Amino acid sequence: MAGMSKGEHRIGLLNGFAAYGMWGLVPLFWPLLKPAGAAEVLAHRMVWSLAFVAVALLFVRRWAWAGELLRQPKRLGLVALAAGVITVNWGVYIWAVNAGHVVEASLGYFINPLVTIAMGVLILKERLRRLQWVAVGVGVASVVVLTVGFGRPPWISLCLALSFATYGLVKKKVALGGVESLAAETAIQFLPALGYLLWLSAHGGATFTSEGPGHAALLASTGIVTALPLVCFGAAAIRVPLSTLGLLQYLAPVFQFVLGILYFHEAMPPERWAGFALVWLALILLTWSAMQSARRARGTRGPLPAPRTEATDSATVDA
Repeated sequence: MAGMSKGEHRIGLLNGFAAYGMWGLVPLFWPLLKPAGAAEVLAHRMVWSLAFVAVALLFVRRWAWAGELLRQPKRLGLVALAAGVITVNWGVYIWAVNAGHVVEASLGYFINPLVTIAMGVLILKERLRRLQWVAVGVGVASVVVLTVGFGRPPWISLCLALSFATYGLVKKKVALGGVESLAAETAIQFLPALGYLLWLSAHGGATFTSEGPGHAALLASTGIVTALPLVCFGAAAIRVPLSTLGLLQYLAPVFQFVLGILYFHEAMPPERWAGFALVWLALILLTWSAMQSARRARGTRGPLPAPRTEATDSATVDA
């Protein structure tokens, strides 16, 4: 990003902090939607997200990508797969927060880079450096320790990490911009989500019309809560190095972790602290490995743009 002015860089950083800050504070929002259940909230999120991004695209007049996508069935199929995977991610996250598992949900986004690396090895046949192997080993050890701490495997964390890593992998193949990608995915989600809401309403289970205008407005605002951080992320991604975004992305799970302990008062026995400490050690090792790689690249080939990291490859949409 040579030639970027200090002002532009500052704007990028502010947008990055805003995006990951909003994603980190979103656990405060989902409980406000009760008594709506997780499935109803998820369906509203899909419907209103499409409405929000459609208005945004009308404003900026960016529609050429849609025609190109419709003429590429394989790419469209990947978008459908991404829509399915992020549906699982969103649904599990909303349920986890409203069921009192904010700390375990935050763990999913801490271990996401480790899962992304594992996918790179198993699916893309990538080769890891020694320090990355150590980090993965420490990450596996953390899951074992956390299984003891929770009295069961941390399935919420693993589901969130696996679904989001898969989502990032698919999005790399699709190669659409953030807002365009969200528009395409929510367009696929829209009809099933709308159909579910109509069915729920017909059976008297919908809260949108029965809990007052304030509740209805909150459900409608799920579209803004979903899309606004993504817009900020897109503004940051073009102005700051990917390595910086890779570090900023840890703000979201840190905020979620702190909220889980201090605001939601979730229990943290010693075994869980030990498991989280191992996860954080693994992330430190990954960051150190990325910094060493970037330093060697600058030494052998001169100044280079900031290195890509496994963490930033999938850091596009929150849960």
